[in-house]
Amino acid sequence: MRKYILFSIYLTTICSIIYSCQSSDEIEFAAYKSNGKDIYVKYCQNCHGANGEGLGELAPPLTDSVFLKENKQQLACFIKNGANQPMVVNGKTYHEKMPTFNQLENIDIAQVITYVTNTFGNNQGMYKQETVENDLKNCK
Repeated sequence: MRKYILFSIYLTTICSIIYSCQSSDEIEFAAYKSNGKDIYVKYCQNCHGANGEGLGELAPPLTDSVFLKENKQQLACFIKNGANQPMVVNGKTYHEKMPTFNQLENIDIAQVITYVTNTFGNNQGMYKQETVENDLKNCK
């Protein structure tokens, strides 16, 4: 019994050390991604799908890393201001208009972009609130 207690204490200590070894960047990234998932479920999932698969001819999938990388500086604009121009994703053209989500704060947009660009087969790293602010200044 005593060996079991000592082993439990040892295991708990090791787990605490491992968890505390996360850098502040890793913790921030995890928080952005987690909060971004909640925002995605509330505002985006209805059209873009639970797995980013899109909605037939109406909403493009979010599984195309190439499109997301090539348009990363426009993603905040699409979310905040909507989009009404055709988009080509995976070789398919989508003509439907994307609604505006101007009620979202810049931090919300940064978090949902971090989630989308790091889920559904994507792996593009952090997208910070400051980047949203800069990208929104350059919306076309």
